[in-house]
Amino acid sequence: MTGPLWTPTADLLQNSAMARLQDHAGAQDWASLHRWSVKQPEAFWARVWQDGGVVGEPGGALEGQGGTVLARGDRMPGAHWFPEARLSFAENLLQRRDAAPAILFRREDGLRREISFATLAQEVAAVATALRAAGVVCGDRVAGWIPNCPEAIVAMLAANSLGAVWSSCSPDFGASGVLDRFSQIEPKVLIACDGYFWKGKAMDIRQKLREVQSFLPTVGTTVLLPYLNSDTHLEDTISWSQFVAPPSDELFFESLAFDHPLYVMFSSGTTGKPKCIVHGQGGTLLQHRKEHLYHLNLQSGDRLFYYTTTGWMMWNWLVTALAGGVTIGLFDGNPFHPGPAALWDFVREEQMQVMGVSAKWVDACKRSGVKPGPQEQLRTLLSTGSPLMPESFDWLAEHLSHMQVASISGGTDLISCFVLGNPLLPVHRGEIQGPGLGMAVDVWNEAGEPVVGEAGELVCTRPFPSMPTGFWNDADGSLYRSAYFEHWPGVWRHGDWVEWTENGGMVVHGRSDATLNPGGVRIGTAEIYRQVEQLAEVVEAIVVGRDTGDGDQEVVLFVILAEGQELDENLQGKIRQGIREGASPRHVPAAIRAVPDIPRTRSGKISEIAVRQVLQGQAVPNIEALANPEALHWFQP
Repeated sequence: MTGPLWTPTADLLQNSAMARLQDHAGAQDWASLHRWSVKQPEAFWARVWQDGGVVGEPGGALEGQGGTVLARGDRMPGAHWFPEARLSFAENLLQRRDAAPAILFRREDGLRREISFATLAQEVAAVATALRAAGVVCGDRVAGWIPNCPEAIVAMLAANSLGAVWSSCSPDFGASGVLDRFSQIEPKVLIACDGYFWKGKAMDIRQKLREVQSFLPTVGTTVLLPYLNSDTHLEDTISWSQFVAPPSDELFFESLAFDHPLYVMFSSGTTGKPKCIVHGQGGTLLQHRKEHLYHLNLQSGDRLFYYTTTGWMMWNWLVTALAGGVTIGLFDGNPFHPGPAALWDFVREEQMQVMGVSAKWVDACKRSGVKPGPQEQLRTLLSTGSPLMPESFDWLAEHLSHMQVASISGGTDLISCFVLGNPLLPVHRGEIQGPGLGMAVDVWNEAGEPVVGEAGELVCTRPFPSMPTGFWNDADGSLYRSAYFEHWPGVWRHGDWVEWTENGGMVVHGRSDATLNPGGVRIGTAEIYRQVEQLAEVVEAIVVGRDTGDGDQEVVLFVILAEGQELDENLQGKIRQGIREGASPRHVPAAIRAVPDIPRTRSGKISEIAVRQVLQGQAVPNIEALANPEALHWFQP
C-alpha cells in the first residue's frame, strides 16, 4: 500500500484545536508550530492552561500578566513549572456537574453502569468526607487495589480533593507485588476489592488481602469493595457502603501547589523492586489536557475509551479527560470475553468516538478474523504498549478506512507521550505521526549526535511539565537522576530504540535495553516480530540476545505455534528465510525454539529482559512483576 492511509479533513485543518493554536502562534505549518512550542515554552504552556480551561490561580503566569511559567528552565532535572500557581486536580476534573454521562462502565459479565457528571461529584464529596473522618490529611497516601471501575475514579478524586496522594494496582497483582509497591509509600487507607472477573471466572482475592493487611502497618482503615458478591465481608475491613458518607453536594478542594504530588506510579519492576515515580498534579493535568485537546481534538461531549487496568498509566491518562467534559468508557475483564468482539461491541454500543487498545490486541483481532463491524462514530483508534506493525495499520485501514490510526508512545515515567497522533498530519503505515507539542524529542546515536534515517536512542533535550517531581524516598534525587540523566547529563534518555522517518514520523524498534547486538551491530526486536508474526504458523514470538562468551551475541527466537503446527526443519527454514528477506541476514536467529507461553508484565508487555536473564542462567530479580511467571520455565538453557 502506497501513500497515506489517512489524511486530515478540511474541517480538522481549519477548525481543530490544533489548527486554532497554529493560528495563534502565527505558525505556517505543523513543523513551525512544534518549533514554537519547544522554543517558547512559557508562551506555549500558558496557552495550554488557557485553552484547556484550567481552574486555579496561575500565579500571574498567563499571557500579559508578567508572572513566571518556567523557573530554572535550563535544568533537567530541576526546572520548576508555574512556581506560584495553586490549583486542585480534582476540581478541574469535576467542573461539569450536569446529568450527561461522565462514566460508562461495562464488566465482562455484562454488568453496565452509567454515572452522570452530577452524580460523580456527589460521590466524590461523600468519599472525601469518609476519608477525612478516617484521618486522611494533605500529604497522606491512599492506595487502591481495585478494578477498573467507577469507584476507583471516585476514590482517586476524593483523595486529591484533600491533598492526599493516590496510588493503585489492579487486583490481578499478587500479594508480594502489591507489597513491593504499597509498602514503600506507607498508605493510611487501603481500598481493596474482594476479587475480579477474568474469562468468565470469579477470582477471589480476600486471602491475599489478609496477607497484604498484615504487612502494611500504616494502614488504619481497609475499605472492602464488594465486586464479586454484594454480601462480601472480611474481618478487619469496612465495606464500601458502610465507609462512604451519604452523597453530598458539599465539595471542598484543597488549593495545592502545581507540583504537589498527585500520583505515585510504579515501574514494571522486572529488573528489581519497582521504582516509585511521583507525578505532580499540575504537570499531569496540563500534559494530558494538551494531548486530549490538541492531539486528539477531544471536545466537551465527546466519548473516549481506553482498555486498561488501574495498574497501567493509561488509566490515569484516560481519567483526566473528564477535565474537558468528555465521557469516558471503562471496560473491566478479558478483552475477548464474553465474545471475541467484546471491545468492538462496547465501543459501538456506547458510541465511543476515540478508542484505545494495545498493539497486541489489534494483532490478535487480525489473526483471529474478528471484524470491527460498523463503527461510523469511531474517528480515532489509539494503539500503544508495543510497536503497531505496518500490517496492523493495513488491517485497520481495510476495515475502518474513515478512521485515523494513531500509534502513541511514552510511558509511566512521563505519564504521557513523547510521540503520538496529530489531526493535522497524514497517517503513514508503520509510523507514529510525530512528537508531542512542547516535547523536544530527538534521536541520538551513541556519540550523542542527532541522527535521521537510522536507529538511535529516544531523548528529550528540554524540560516538560509532566516530568516526575522525583522518586518516593529518594531525598537526594540520586535514583531519579540515574534513571534518566546518567547517560547524558541534562538530557532525558528514555530507553527506546527509535528512528525518524522521511515523513517526520517515528518508528519504534523496541526497548534499547532489549536491542540485539550480533556482530557488534545494534538492531531492534520489532523488525523480527514483524516478519515472524506474519506467518500463519506462528501465534506470537519473543526474541533475545544470548552472550556467546567471546564478546559477541547470538539471536535466539522463541515462538508460540498455532494449533497443530510443529517446529520442524521446514518451518524453521521458512522463519529464517522470512527474516533474512524481510529484515536482514543479521536478524536471522542462531536458534529457534517453540514454547507454550511467553512471560509478560501485568500491563501485557512481553518481558524480553526476564527471558534473557533466564537464558543466561541469571535470577530474575522480581518475579512478582510478571503476570505469568510460570512461563519462565520454558526458557531454561
